[in-house]
Amino acid sequence: MSSLTQKLTSFARSPQGKKMIDQARRYATKPENQAKLKQLGSKFTGKGGRS
Repeated sequence: MSSLTQKLTSFARSPQGKKMIDQARRYATKPENQAKLKQLGSKFTGKGGRS
């Protein structure tokens, strides 16, 4: 049985995986999405956000 890491690596190397990785990179480069990701990260790390 393949480990999860092996399955993820295999998927990432497939054409469909490469397409999804490219899509995620394009999403992550947009300033409005970076702000959302930063806000989400601060929620989980406990830095700021709550009043």
